[in-house]
Amino acid sequence: MRVGIGYDAHRLVEGRELVLGGVAIPHRLGLEGHSDADALVHAIMDALLGAASLGDIGRFFGSDDPEYEGVSSLLLLERVREMLDGAGWRVVNVDSVIVAQAPRLSPYTVEMAARIASCLLVDRGAVGVKATTTDRLGAWGREEGIAAHAVCLIERAG
Repeated sequence: MRVGIGYDAHRLVEGRELVLGGVAIPHRLGLEGHSDADALVHAIMDALLGAASLGDIGRFFGSDDPEYEGVSSLLLLERVREMLDGAGWRVVNVDSVIVAQAPRLSPYTVEMAARIASCLLVDRGAVGVKATTTDRLGAWGREEGIAAHAVCLIERAG
């Protein structure tokens, strides 16, 4: 078994849809990035790739590659799972936390976890998604961006 950790953060900007965990969330701002900028899924992808010693998401899905412009991060998460499968690993579980002052994310975390679990081909109960604020401290508290942390456990398949 191996453990991986992941982190991602994106700036909040006008004119972008806010997508976290593959769920479109009504908000006046969205996350800036080359893909859909889903910081939660990006953190999970990095945790999984790191646990399998495969590198990080930039190695496979570079922000300068036009193929990934505007792409759904859930599609990229499926590709990461396929990479793990190919390397002989399977996902046991994922736990994560989103750091955002606004909007309120708790109404969406169950759906986020379900979408992530579906991509990873694990039971819904194997994916945890939580959200927290920083009580208005720092860049996240000033609503300048959103960050996410993730940890995962993988094991040898078969």
